[in-house]
Amino acid sequence: MSQPIRKIGLLTSGGDAPGMNAVIRAVVMTAAVQGIEVIGFSHGFNGIFSNEFQQLHRAQVLHIIQQGGTILKSARCKQLEQPNGPAQAAELLHKNGIEALIVIGGDGSFRGCQAIAPFYQGQIVGIPGTIDNDVDGTDFTIGFATALDTALDAIDKIRDTADAFERIFLIEVMGRHTGYLALAAGIASGAEQIICPEYGDVDVVDLQRDIQQLQQQFGRSSYIIVIAETMYPAGATALAAELTKATSIECRACVLGHLQRGGSPVGSDRILATKLGAYAVEQLLLGNAHLMMAGEQGGQAVLFPLSLTGDKKKQTDRYLLDWQERMLQDSSPRKV
Repeated sequence: MSQPIRKIGLLTSGGDAPGMNAVIRAVVMTAAVQGIEVIGFSHGFNGIFSNEFQQLHRAQVLHIIQQGGTILKSARCKQLEQPNGPAQAAELLHKNGIEALIVIGGDGSFRGCQAIAPFYQGQIVGIPGTIDNDVDGTDFTIGFATALDTALDAIDKIRDTADAFERIFLIEVMGRHTGYLALAAGIASGAEQIICPEYGDVDVVDLQRDIQQLQQQFGRSSYIIVIAETMYPAGATALAAELTKATSIECRACVLGHLQRGGSPVGSDRILATKLGAYAVEQLLLGNAHLMMAGEQGGQAVLFPLSLTGDKKKQTDRYLLDWQERMLQDSSPRKV
C-alpha cells in the first residue's frame, strides 16, 4: 500500500493552452476534499529552482475555470537541461516536502518529468495541455478544442473578405510536427486546400494547377488554404507572393500565431480539464500514477506511460485526410 500523500506540487510548463486553469482548479478542489495541501510552482519548472511557489486554496481557484492562460504562469526551463539540473530539482522538491508532482504541459514538459524521476522519491504524473493535440495516449489534449474554435472564427471572417474580392487566402495555424489543428480547421471551415505534414512538401506548381482547375469548373471565387506552420521554409507570406505570381490572382497570408493559445476555454476543454485533473489526484492517492499521464481514450480516463507520450504514433484522421484529397481531385474538369 502506498504512503499517504500530504503535499502535492503543481506546475504548468511549456506553451500555454486554454483549460490549464480548469486543471488547476480540479486538482486543488479534489485534493482539498482529501485534506491534501497543493503547492503551485510559478513559471513552470523554474519555480522549483527559484523556490517561487504558493499554497493554493479552494477560494483562489473556485472561479478560474473560464480563464485562459495559467494563474501559475508558464515558461521553458533551461536550468533543468543542465547536467545536474534534474537532480537539483528533485532535491529541492524533497526539501519542500513535495510528495507528488503534477505537471500540466506537452511532450517537452513530460520529458522534463522523466529527467527528474530517477532522482525523485515521490510520484510524478503528467496532464496533457497543448493546443497541438500531438501527445500519444490521449484522444484529445486540453486546449485543442478551443484553439480550433479560435481558428474557425478567424477563417470564417477571412472567407467573407476572400469572397468579396475573389482572392486566395493562406491561413497559417500552429502545429509544427502534426496536422491535427490544420486538418480540423480546414475541414470545419470548408477550406479548398489543406497543407500539413501528412500531405508532404508544398509544391507551388501543384497548388497553381489545383486553383486553376477549381476555377475552371466553378468560376472565379474565393480560395482558402489552411497551412500548418513551418510547411513552407520561407513562410506563409512568401508562399502567398509565389501564388500571386503564379496564378495572377491576389493571394494574402494571415498568420494566426499565438492568437490560438489565448481566450476562454470552450466547454469541452473545461470538462476534459476537470476530468483529468481530478483523475490525476485520485490515481496519485492510489499509488498508480508514477511516471504516467492522465489522458482520455474513448471517453474513459486512463493512465498512459509518460515515456511513450512522445512516440508520435498518434495519427490524424486518415479518413478525413483521404476525403479532403478526393474532393480536391474531383474538382478537376471532367472530359465529356
